[in-house]
Amino acid sequence: MTKQVYDDYFFDEPAWNTHDGGYVPLEESTAPQQKLRVPAILEPDKETDTDMYYTVIAEEGETQLLPGPKTKTWGYNGALLGKTIVFKRGKKIHITLKNDLHELTTFHWHGLNVPGPYIDGGCHAPVYPGESSDIEFVCDQPAATLWLHAHPCPSTAQQVWHGLATPVVVTDDVEAKLPLPRNYGVDDFPIVLQDRNFHEDNQWNYQADYDPDGVQGKTAMINGTINPYIDVTTQRVRLRVLDGANRREFRLHFNDGLEFAQVASDGGIMPKPVYFKKVMITCAERDEFIVNFEGYHDGDEVALMSDDVPLVRFRIHSFAKDDTKLSERLIDDPELPVTPGTDVRHVVMSGMDEEVAIDGKKFEMQRIDARQKVGDVVVWDITNTNDMVGGMIHPFHIHGTQFLVVSRNGHAPYANEHGWKDTVSVNPDEHVQIKVRFEYTGVYMYHCHIIEHEDGGMMAQIESFDPEHPKTYKLMDMDTLMNAFAKENNVDPKDLWLGGMESYDKMGMKM
Repeated sequence: MTKQVYDDYFFDEPAWNTHDGGYVPLEESTAPQQKLRVPAILEPDKETDTDMYYTVIAEEGETQLLPGPKTKTWGYNGALLGKTIVFKRGKKIHITLKNDLHELTTFHWHGLNVPGPYIDGGCHAPVYPGESSDIEFVCDQPAATLWLHAHPCPSTAQQVWHGLATPVVVTDDVEAKLPLPRNYGVDDFPIVLQDRNFHEDNQWNYQADYDPDGVQGKTAMINGTINPYIDVTTQRVRLRVLDGANRREFRLHFNDGLEFAQVASDGGIMPKPVYFKKVMITCAERDEFIVNFEGYHDGDEVALMSDDVPLVRFRIHSFAKDDTKLSERLIDDPELPVTPGTDVRHVVMSGMDEEVAIDGKKFEMQRIDARQKVGDVVVWDITNTNDMVGGMIHPFHIHGTQFLVVSRNGHAPYANEHGWKDTVSVNPDEHVQIKVRFEYTGVYMYHCHIIEHEDGGMMAQIESFDPEHPKTYKLMDMDTLMNAFAKENNVDPKDLWLGGMESYDKMGMKM
């Protein structure tokens, strides 16, 4: 059987971010190359046969990103981004969330199937400066690369830009038996793709860079490293790639056309590997790749690129021959039969700039936009009606679940969309059907993951309910959050600037 190798980016070229009026092309930094920062594993405070205990601290610090002054940054259990958090499937997880920032934040577990809204960590679960909050849940989902990031509407984009984003890895017995590299930091690397502009004294300036269609920077930053390289000491390497940028989509390929295999997506291992020479990853998606450097020799170098700019260089060293092959089938196809009698849920994403909306409405924190019975499997039809100036691709994310992609405009989904997903990007004038099930009751947000779009109102809320055990939730209101942000930043509320506010202000709406 001939192996198919994909050599295109799938998504509609006229809608790539390169066509945006505000597009900021990446430029190769002149800073010296430095070894890729590989985040340390966050050690549990305690672990038993059944439970894991962690303390996760949001804190401010400084990071040496470029020669000269250090950059002021934020991170989890560190100055920038954070340590990789590992959950073992089947264990009960206990986490103390501690806020050492000067302003409130939230801790959103992107891709984790947990009750909402408080454990999920969206805007209804603020942790105020100097305070902490305790959550617990059972980790019960397949092995996957997820992530933790701040989500305090309408300052999600700004806090992620400051650095509040870090990998989360779920492990299980199924993935452990597959022939995949998993020696962390040796042949298994998280690759967090972001971009930044550097202003005076090497500082970031979110307000100066603000764009309602998503903030971009000309300098690629990988795991908080500028101009990184990896020393390759094994024939095969696993890359857990996260698009952690506010706006930028990355069109990935190697500078010499090296083929690579994708083995996992957002929610874990895919049914079978998909082979690429080029692939595009959009905001918040995760792709896991196996790269085989069999044809290279000690002293060679190959670069992972986005468009024409190198992101990470791989410096090849001598390695032992590795004849391990990926099987044609990794896991069984996931199944999610639609619940009989359920109606298709239609969701419409529209607009650009300040006019972004879902179903013609901007987000309102105390409004429930839809309801779905817990355990039901419902088809959602996600449409991108945006046709302004050729339109743009909107990555659609649902909190608190992993879904299956059914179709794109009635046709088969992309080749690497046959596993569990929590984010799917939709081309202009396209509708994508997905099958959605919530395993827990709660209130969950769904939104575009261009982060400035969600802050600007391209977000809605659904309640997953149990008719036998109805619940009520105390949902945070915007005035309380805005007054807190103003107080914490020592400004009058009328003088407070948060990027997402502009979208509401220019539409003559109150947040």
